[in-house]
Amino acid sequence: MTPGSLEGASVHPRPGHQAAGWAASIFRSRWTPLLVAAYAAAVYWVIAQRSTTFRPDYFFLADAFLHGRTWVDATGWPPAFDLVILGDRLYFPFPPLPAMLLAIPSAIVGAGTLVPFERLINVVVAGLNVGLCWVLLSRFDAGRIADRIWLSVFFGFSTMHWWVTVVGGPWHMTQLLATTVTFGALLEATGRRRPWLLGLLAGAAFLARTPTVMALPLFVAVAALPPGAVDIRAIWPVALRRAALCLAAFTPAVIFTLAYNALRFGSPFESGYALATLPPWLAELRAMGLFSPVHLPRNLEYLLWHPPEWIGPPNFFKPDGLGLSLFLTSPALLVALKARWRDRFVAGVGVTAVLVLLPSLLYYGGGFYQLGFRYLLDSMPFLMVLMASSVGEQALSRRWKVLIVAGVLVVGWGLRWA
Repeated sequence: MTPGSLEGASVHPRPGHQAAGWAASIFRSRWTPLLVAAYAAAVYWVIAQRSTTFRPDYFFLADAFLHGRTWVDATGWPPAFDLVILGDRLYFPFPPLPAMLLAIPSAIVGAGTLVPFERLINVVVAGLNVGLCWVLLSRFDAGRIADRIWLSVFFGFSTMHWWVTVVGGPWHMTQLLATTVTFGALLEATGRRRPWLLGLLAGAAFLARTPTVMALPLFVAVAALPPGAVDIRAIWPVALRRAALCLAAFTPAVIFTLAYNALRFGSPFESGYALATLPPWLAELRAMGLFSPVHLPRNLEYLLWHPPEWIGPPNFFKPDGLGLSLFLTSPALLVALKARWRDRFVAGVGVTAVLVLLPSLLYYGGGFYQLGFRYLLDSMPFLMVLMASSVGEQALSRRWKVLIVAGVLVVGWGLRWA
C-alpha cells in the first residue's frame, strides 16, 4: 500500500440513514460498546458451559515466568500433543503473550487460583472483541445502526470467533488475544495514528499470533502519514521519522521472541513447533515442511469447500473437525467483495487480510480441531473493515442478512458437536 490518503472513510463516516427515537440514543451512547461486549460475553458464557476442553498451559507458563523459567516440570504431566519435552523439562511452543499477561494476576493470587477461570477469561476477551468490532464498524458504516448490529452479529456468531471462544484451550486463548490487539491497532490506525502505539500494538499481536507480522507494513504506512495530511510526498521527512518510530516500537517484540526461542531451544529461529509432540498423521505432514506450498491445496480445501461428514439419519451430517467451507459458516463474508476499493486505506486493509492469512495456508497443521478454518480469524478484523465499507454507500440488503442468519445457524449447529 502507498499511503497517499485515507480518503476520509476511516475517520469521517459519510452521513447515512439515522435511526430515530430511544433506540437510536441507546445504540449511539458512549457505553454502547461495553453493552455489546457484555451481551456477547453472556451468550458465549451460556454456550461455553457445555465445553469439555480444558488445558491451562498458559497458567503454568505464567507461573514459570514468575519463577524465572521458560519451562515446567515434565514429571507426571499427562500425555498430550503440542508439547515439547526435553528430558525432565516441558516447554510450550505457543506464543508467549497470554502467559506474560497472566503473570500479573498470577503474582497476586497465584496461577493455581486462576486455572478454574480459564473459560471465563476466554469469554470476557471474546466479548471485548465484539465490542471493539462495534467501534471499528462505526468508522466505516455511514452511521447505520442496523447494519452495525448485523455485522457485529456476523463477527461474533458466524465466524470461528464463536467456536474458539467456546471450545477453549491454549491454541484458542492466544488467537482470541491476537484478535483483541489487532482490533486495537486498527482503531488506532483509523484514529490518532500514533506511531509508537501502532508499533507496540503490532508487536503485541506478533507475540500472540506470529502470522500477524504480515500486517506490519500496513501499520507502518498508516503511522507515516500524520492525521490531516493528504499526501505523504509533501511531508516525506516527517513520514520517515514516524515510520521509523513505529518500527522501533515494534522491535522489542522481535528481540524478545528471538531471545525467548534461543533461551529455550538454543536457536533464535526455533519456536518449538518443529519439535512438538504430534499424532503420527500430523507428524507425516510436518515432515514435508513446517511451511510449504505442499500444504496449500489441503488448507484451501478446509477453508473454501470442505463439506461436513455424512453420517446418515437421524442427524445426517456432522463436522469432522478438519474444517468446513466458509461459504457454509460465514457466507455473508462475500459482501466484503463490494468494499470501497478505491479508498487506499480500504485497499491496503484488503491486501493485508490476504497477507496475514498466507502463512497459515502454507502451514502443515491446518488448525485442527476446528469447525471452519480457524486461522481465518487472524484476518477477520481486517475483513470486517471491508464488510463495513461495503455498506457505506448502501444499506445491507435482505439477502445479506439472510446469509448472516444462515451462518449463525451453521456455526451453532457445529458447536453442538464440539
